[in-house]
Amino acid sequence: MSSESSIHASEYALKRLKKRHAKERRFKALGIAAITMAVISLLWLLISVAGTGYKAFYQHSMTLDVELTESVLDPQNLRDPDVLRQANYRKIVQTALYKRFPAVSDRKAKRELFDVISSSGAPNHIRQMVYNNPSLVGQSLTIKVPTSDDVDQLLKGNIDRNLDQSRRKVSDQQIAWVDDLVENGEIKAGFNKSFFFNTDSRDAELAGIGGAFMGSLMTLFMTALLAIPIGIGAAIWLDEFAPKSRIVDFIEININNLAAVPSIIFGVLGLAVFINFFGMPRSAPIVGGLVLGLRALPTVIIATRASLMAVPPSIRDGALSIGASHVQAVFHHKLPHAGPGIMTGSIIAMAQALGETAPLLMIGMVAFLTELPEGVTEPATVLPVQIYLWAGNAERAWTEKTSAAIIVLLIVLVLINAFAIWLRNRLEKRW
Repeated sequence: MSSESSIHASEYALKRLKKRHAKERRFKALGIAAITMAVISLLWLLISVAGTGYKAFYQHSMTLDVELTESVLDPQNLRDPDVLRQANYRKIVQTALYKRFPAVSDRKAKRELFDVISSSGAPNHIRQMVYNNPSLVGQSLTIKVPTSDDVDQLLKGNIDRNLDQSRRKVSDQQIAWVDDLVENGEIKAGFNKSFFFNTDSRDAELAGIGGAFMGSLMTLFMTALLAIPIGIGAAIWLDEFAPKSRIVDFIEININNLAAVPSIIFGVLGLAVFINFFGMPRSAPIVGGLVLGLRALPTVIIATRASLMAVPPSIRDGALSIGASHVQAVFHHKLPHAGPGIMTGSIIAMAQALGETAPLLMIGMVAFLTELPEGVTEPATVLPVQIYLWAGNAERAWTEKTSAAIIVLLIVLVLINAFAIWLRNRLEKRW
């Protein structure tokens, strides 16, 4: 006994033990360093996106007193919707601005004054009001119109006032006008609800994610319609009813391989099959849903099979022992117990599909929408693609909008994943 103790306490054994402990400390230190770097990188990313994007959630608007002159909008007093739609609302806005600043007489100065507000947003806002309520013609109104994106960026501090006039987009005279309007309370900042409800626009101050968000919902609906029932059915067949054969083994191997295939390959497949062969419409949620459904299908199958395998065999065997058929044992006993895991896997697969961009770019889902899509066969785009398109614009206002859209997408994905985790913890049974 003493000799055995002396072996373990020998100088050689103690040296090896010391080396082993040193390796364990180094491994632990590397693990902590890796986690720390990952957390720092994630925080840096989130802070960078949030620091740029939060400004897009508020916007500056100007209070303007306008006269809806009948001689300009409806000279013949017909109140015809087509006449009211095509009227010169730009002149109405210009008249109101020149009345506010009567000292402005130079043509160039007038053009600069009109650029203080959104040159298309203000006339379109009045046009929509008059079109919806023709009785407004002939009245004087006080309305709020968005400022131009350059003025908005100036007031948000993204344009340096101290730069030479030739190096910034806002002139000294425009800054003087804006300061006067701010001092008199005619330009104020407020919550930018248009960012959530407007569709895309050429003007950054008017662009919103409403159309892209609606397109994402339609596409996700089509994805779920394809991937969830087919994926669950395929998993049940493979796990319970498929015969043991090389063909089935080949199918199982390829399903696992498909889960790792780059998503852009599914976009190429959708372009070749759904658009070029079947002639389905480009940039439509139905095609995007079919492509993303194929992308999500392996994930749903794998998650469903894992949930079915997690149910103890005694559940099915007990049902068979009391006279239930194989189908009854699976659908009445085993499947309900696997339900929480199946739902969780399906929700996570839908969240993954919601964030896909590459396959939708391949099928041309980049429509420029001025109205919300009304059906799954109409042109549409989705939130990730909208982010990709905005990121290609150089102006500071677009960078702001891009970061804000990323924030919205991240919040939606976090909520979906949090719901999946809550659902799993709420419904799953511990065996």
